[in-house]
Amino acid sequence: MTHPLSGVRPNRRQLIATLAALPAAARLDAQPAAKPHLRAGLVAYSYRKALADKSMNYEDLIRRIADWGLDGLDCTVYWFPDNSKEYLAKLRHTAFKLGVQIYNAGVRVSLAQPTPELRDAEVEKIKTWVDVADRLGAGHIRVFGGAIPKRATEQQAIGWAAEVMRRGAEYAGTRGIVVGVEDDGGLTTASGPTVAIVKQADTPWVGINADSGNLRDHGYDQFETMLPYTTSVHLKRDITGPDGKKEPADWNRLLTMLAKAGYKGYVGLEYEDNNPETDVPRLAADLRTAVRKVSG
Repeated sequence: MTHPLSGVRPNRRQLIATLAALPAAARLDAQPAAKPHLRAGLVAYSYRKALADKSMNYEDLIRRIADWGLDGLDCTVYWFPDNSKEYLAKLRHTAFKLGVQIYNAGVRVSLAQPTPELRDAEVEKIKTWVDVADRLGAGHIRVFGGAIPKRATEQQAIGWAAEVMRRGAEYAGTRGIVVGVEDDGGLTTASGPTVAIVKQADTPWVGINADSGNLRDHGYDQFETMLPYTTSVHLKRDITGPDGKKEPADWNRLLTMLAKAGYKGYVGLEYEDNNPETDVPRLAADLRTAVRKVSG
């Protein structure tokens, strides 16, 4: 390359020195803007009744996800037949063969516990399910704040929850797995306490499993408040307005919010009504289309 003014070809060292001397803004301006990187998934809880009565198993669900062109499974683990290495290896292999990523595992952990012994027990549960997630190839588990214990203040409950989350995340981090607390009733009914738990836990191995449909009011505003800490996402068919009443969710709006916040990762459909055989395939197609539109 010849310098346009001098006609002299700079050597590599001179070129590097010239680029390094440029203002940071000038160097960044030369880079193309990063595109949103979202992936469409399905939360196993959407088929809770069929999984519970064994008319469907997790392998069946993975096959459906592949047929629908979705990318991954948020594997709510409540209906696993067992946690044996053999079963988990089979499930992971099925997902791999069908091009589906098991990216998240929802587990029954309640963070806000009032005694050291109860907090120790929840930490051990996190460790157990981190090991399961590791065998499945999932990089994330989601847990719950739980109810505020009797005679405890919200601030006390937040502190207890943050302690459990931090200690669990210390172990999860050794496996490269993030622990996300879901906004889902009790202590985490609203975005404020949910964010506070993560901030007090204060480790890069924690985050929020942001569920757009679980917030009691001002759904869009509260969802946006969680985005700087979001590590996994659930989208539901409905969302609450300012008055707390349910209304059809604008998925394009929510996905655009995620993209603008710089979130990169999975967005899972979670269906909570009673007609999954009819509704879930249609909603999955809608989510796949919306995610691809935003991601470009």
